[in-house]
Amino acid sequence: MHEVDEVEAWLGPGGHVTQAVPGYEPRAAQLDMARAVLEALRSQGTLLVEAGTGTGKTLAYLIPALLSGKKIVISTGTKTLQDQIVQRDLPLLSRVWPDEVSAACMKGLPNYLCLRRFEEFRRSAASVHGEASRALPLIEHFRQVSLTGDRAELAELELSAAIWQEVSSSSETRVGAKCRHHAECFVTRMRRQAEEARLVIVNHHLFFADLALRGPHAGGVIPNYDAVIFDEAHMIEDIATDFFGVSVSTSKIEVLLRDAERAFVAAGLFAHGERLLSAVGLTAARFFETLPRPRAGESGRVPLMPETFLQRMQEPMFALDNALDALQWFAHNEQAESEAVAQIARRAELIRNQVALIADGGPGDHVTWTLTRGRSVSIGASPVEVGSVLSERLFLHGGATILTSATLSTSGSFEYVKARWGVQDARELSLPSPFDYQEQAALYLPRGLGDPRDTSFLDRAADEVRALVELTDGGAFVLCTSLRAMHQLAARTRPHLRQRVLVQGEAPNASLLDTFRADGNAVLFATAGFWQGVDVPGHALRLVIIDKLPFEVPSDPLVSARCTRLKARGQEPFMHYLVPAAALTLKQGFGRLIRSRADRGIVALLDERVSTKGYGKVFLRSLPAARRCSTLEELRTFWLGGTAEAPALSVVSGASSA
Repeated sequence: MHEVDEVEAWLGPGGHVTQAVPGYEPRAAQLDMARAVLEALRSQGTLLVEAGTGTGKTLAYLIPALLSGKKIVISTGTKTLQDQIVQRDLPLLSRVWPDEVSAACMKGLPNYLCLRRFEEFRRSAASVHGEASRALPLIEHFRQVSLTGDRAELAELELSAAIWQEVSSSSETRVGAKCRHHAECFVTRMRRQAEEARLVIVNHHLFFADLALRGPHAGGVIPNYDAVIFDEAHMIEDIATDFFGVSVSTSKIEVLLRDAERAFVAAGLFAHGERLLSAVGLTAARFFETLPRPRAGESGRVPLMPETFLQRMQEPMFALDNALDALQWFAHNEQAESEAVAQIARRAELIRNQVALIADGGPGDHVTWTLTRGRSVSIGASPVEVGSVLSERLFLHGGATILTSATLSTSGSFEYVKARWGVQDARELSLPSPFDYQEQAALYLPRGLGDPRDTSFLDRAADEVRALVELTDGGAFVLCTSLRAMHQLAARTRPHLRQRVLVQGEAPNASLLDTFRADGNAVLFATAGFWQGVDVPGHALRLVIIDKLPFEVPSDPLVSARCTRLKARGQEPFMHYLVPAAALTLKQGFGRLIRSRADRGIVALLDERVSTKGYGKVFLRSLPAARRCSTLEELRTFWLGGTAEAPALSVVSGASSA
């Protein structure tokens, strides 16, 4: 059967999906994407597809993947999308596919219960106190009834529960075939199912962790595959940067010490090993205390310069290295029959090597940094660019690579992402959203708020937020480019709002979203975590306010190094890097608003530079063609003009928005 006919038989008018799903509407853009994906899979080419929200891109790559007959890895930007494919889209196809849909889901090891660590923790003194004593019966029941061991199935345990770190698997704690639980291990079972499946559903973090270890076809966590499809592909540079770098954190050392204590207790070695563990803890605390920190009210990475090591950190680093060396030597010599003790020796050696590598400035072409997040402090080295690595390990491996997202182009061009990813030869396809943005959305660009870098800007911005929230009666995301701006805007606005106010950090993100959806009129102040990958279809989200153009922080050591690299090539970093990167992020923020044909709302950008600066045209040309408003009066006309006859907004069925 011809490719066009194959695709249309499934997604076209009267096709199998249309017949199986009541109310399913065939979409021309979805058909175009599916045909291009099938052609790329069969020709082993590279395909870039920007598919606007509502295109139905999930089915547009799943059906060609099944038609291709190849072993395909599908990598998603988030575990939420991964679960959606497994729990919603694949069961839909299973109802109409002539053969069994052979698919398996793989997540990162920390998502799975480790039977060995669970047994060790249950026998430890910590298991009888506080949260642990209440949570252990839940995990014990989960262990007995779960077929996967996936944390996502353990709904009774709070996402923030600290006990999960004590009992979950990880690359550092996994023993392998020598473990007495290996045959019944959830991770072993997951890998076996993936080996047998035609479609393997992973997420970007797992994919790039695997790629960093082995390249595409040399044997790793993910089975060998013929092709890979990236959904939410706009995220891959940041994630690849993490996994092709190296980092050591206070959390990593704390987990090592807890696991070492349990391994030593189980092996009868704690009386001799306790002093060594104490020495590692004390020297690690001293070492991390010497690291540069961000200034008060700021966050993000801080440069770690060679002179900092020489002047402040050399002696604390040597002390930590000596303590880890002693722990490594002890565990290696006392391991006897205990694989858990032997593993402690390997992990101590790995941390020593990683700290030494960072102290030396990292591998070639890396930049070193420190990062503080809550109680955890990290030290790391990241590659300045990952394009050459991705080109060599991913795009030139000989199989097909499909990259799709709602946001891949800026001003209609794919050149920015191609340059960042190292893509040299690819077919490009841009498919518009089926939504009527002129009728469904307004883009509000107020004047007179002044430069967002001025100290008085937040006062004027707070007034604008209050007026906008009053107009829509809440249902608002206020997306900020920094924690400082988020907290200050929330503080200035909260006393004047009658709607429920939620602020990122006051509860886990998932809990905040659940509360926001259930309330219907709430106002959520948030930062980067809510700019992408957050889905709130319907009336609960009808207003998105963005405080500033989301430029990267120029002082960030990685951003600074990338700008320097572009200058050395004769390119102007502002227009070749900072502007297109910010434009893609802005498109993601805009994309929170319209998630279905029934949605209607407003995006307000309070940064007037988008209208007054020449580079603002790049941002505006990259956004959907929403109705433009520059005054509150124009905006009120749009908003009130559509609400008199507008029906209650509802969520589109899962199948029709696949």
